[in-house]
Amino acid sequence: MLCSYTNLGKLDKQGRGSSSFFLYKFLFQMKSFYEQLSEANIRKIAKIFYEGIEQDELLRPMYPKDLAPAEERFALFLIQVFGGPTTYSDQRGHPRLRMRHFPYVIDQTARDHWMQHITNAMAQIEMPELTRVQIMSYFQRASLHMMNQ
Repeated sequence: MLCSYTNLGKLDKQGRGSSSFFLYKFLFQMKSFYEQLSEANIRKIAKIFYEGIEQDELLRPMYPKDLAPAEERFALFLIQVFGGPTTYSDQRGHPRLRMRHFPYVIDQTARDHWMQHITNAMAQIEMPELTRVQIMSYFQRASLHMMNQ
């Protein structure tokens, strides 16, 4: 076990915190991705991503004719996933990503195209490298989960 949660925040007789205390302080003083990036930058990620989708011959047919509402939904989803307001779920309920994407053929090629666009969008936003790695890891896992072929 990494730490005992029963002594989190407790100090010893000399006023020193336990290693659990320091882990607690580290974990709970970290900023969310939403706070690190800002809502404006998360929306920029969605915008750049959809600019790529608009030009993609494989993925474009999977999206509605008017991309603006899809871009807004994606932005709201990312804002929520990254620790911001829950507007996405307030408006649309649980994301149910796999169910919402099931009508479309998502194979390795489609996933690779999607990853190319999100990678390009992420590359255009300034952020700490550790944040980039963690977010890209999320996109890697989520995109694998969406595959249905």
